[in-house]
Amino acid sequence: MEEVLVIGIAGGSGSGKTTLTNQIASQFQDHVTILKHDNYYKAHDDMTYEERTHLNYDHPNAFDTQLMIEHLRRLKAGEPVECPIYDYKVHNRSKNTITIVPGKVVIVEGILIFENKELCDLMDIRIFVDTDSDLRIIRRIQRDVMERARSLESVISQYLNTVKPMHEEFVEPSKRNANIIVPEGGYNQVAMEMIQNQIRTHLGMLKPQ
Repeated sequence: MEEVLVIGIAGGSGSGKTTLTNQIASQFQDHVTILKHDNYYKAHDDMTYEERTHLNYDHPNAFDTQLMIEHLRRLKAGEPVECPIYDYKVHNRSKNTITIVPGKVVIVEGILIFENKELCDLMDIRIFVDTDSDLRIIRRIQRDVMERARSLESVISQYLNTVKPMHEEFVEPSKRNANIIVPEGGYNQVAMEMIQNQIRTHLGMLKPQ
């Protein structure tokens, strides 16, 4: 069985993780499988919509990380998994799942993926996207208002009450578990070229130096 290269891409909310992930995926297409930590938010069917809006979604306990670890192990073993889907508009896990087939490269993306040692240990390369907090909050406002049907007030309130304190308590300290720290994520062309060369070497497109 071919060895799977697992790349972890972490960083604060709005740091540019998804941009970096998407650039890598578009470059290598069928070779890349993406696993997003956001899809592993715990289901809260027992709560009302109003109750769910007040949950802390930036704490490690908000995620079913053990399920993600199990799925990543199966992908590394060459097995497909049924990944949950999270619906941001209702703040709950969807009833549907999506079948994820393992590629030669698996990218694991999320704000807190370096906080969990068991998950970290499954990764071959750990990249932390480091972006100024002012830029991250602007990007988060643009995304949540335009794509997730949130009000400006709710986005700002959530940022001040949970996103910022949780970033300082969990996300920022997890940076020390990274192998590579990339300022500005997918907009950093030098870092992008280094990462792409690493993947090309793994795929046999580039001979090691």
